[in-house]
Amino acid sequence: MRIDVHAHLWSEEYLHLLESFGSTEAPAHHGLGAGSTAEELDKRFALMDRAGIDLQVLSTPPASPHLDDAAHATEAAKWVNDEYAELTSRHPDRFRAFATLPFPHTDAALTELTRALDDLGMLGVAITTDVLGKPIDDPSFLPIYQELDRRGSVLYVHPAGTRAQSELISETMTWSIGAPIEDTVALTHLILAGIPSRFPNLKIIGSHLGGALPMTLNRMDRQQPWESPNTPEKPSLAARRMWFDTVAHDHLPALHAAAETLGADRLILGTDFPYQSGEAFQEAVTYIERANLSDADTKAILDTTAAGLLGLT
Repeated sequence: MRIDVHAHLWSEEYLHLLESFGSTEAPAHHGLGAGSTAEELDKRFALMDRAGIDLQVLSTPPASPHLDDAAHATEAAKWVNDEYAELTSRHPDRFRAFATLPFPHTDAALTELTRALDDLGMLGVAITTDVLGKPIDDPSFLPIYQELDRRGSVLYVHPAGTRAQSELISETMTWSIGAPIEDTVALTHLILAGIPSRFPNLKIIGSHLGGALPMTLNRMDRQQPWESPNTPEKPSLAARRMWFDTVAHDHLPALHAAAETLGADRLILGTDFPYQSGEAFQEAVTYIERANLSDADTKAILDTTAAGLLGLT
């Protein structure tokens, strides 16, 4: 089964709800063709068919209800999870979803996690690379990871669009440079905090081939003994406990570096719809087919690893 683990959907109603609660990120996602109207869904399904993609796993980041007000965050998270549940029920051969949680409010997030996974059939949880400026290895989030670990469930990590909280990354670099830097920083936080080894049944999926991890893991291994001596294992070993989607904008050298450094068995198909649509959506699949990986690795990346990871075989 060909599964796209990196795909977004935001209805206009959901975006308006976020805006009413003061979200400054939501307005940017209007009009991208990633809504829930019949016309938008028909176009999406046709695009998936042309790429040979059977199923998309929907997620809300970066338009997530990570809000200071716990009641607002909870209301918005419930709203979008219910919307996703209705869509997956109506199109079970096309959609599954990662749950949205009302971060950073841990008690409310645990309650919604239980509802989303037990009652709505979600495959795991999506989180942004930081939550209102708080890194995702913050101790307040550990109960979420512990519960996902108990369930053997998924944590999908996606950039927040906050430029890694750095003034040096300007708005003109938010998604071109900022996003992969956010991926790198967030996943490194998890690695240095020992999250992958502390929660071995937690299935962590990073976006965009892990950002710069394929280029930096050897350096991290050599620096770690003196720079972060409390790290419980080599960063390269921790990275091999995680999985990474293949969104790389048709850049074959990036895919090769990830396959060689992280392992082809740790790569799973992602498209980043709607930010890659049309021809770029097709290339999200065809660039893997053109990468001269082994037939077994190509098939695993495109058709088998994600299904096994998500329990959809």
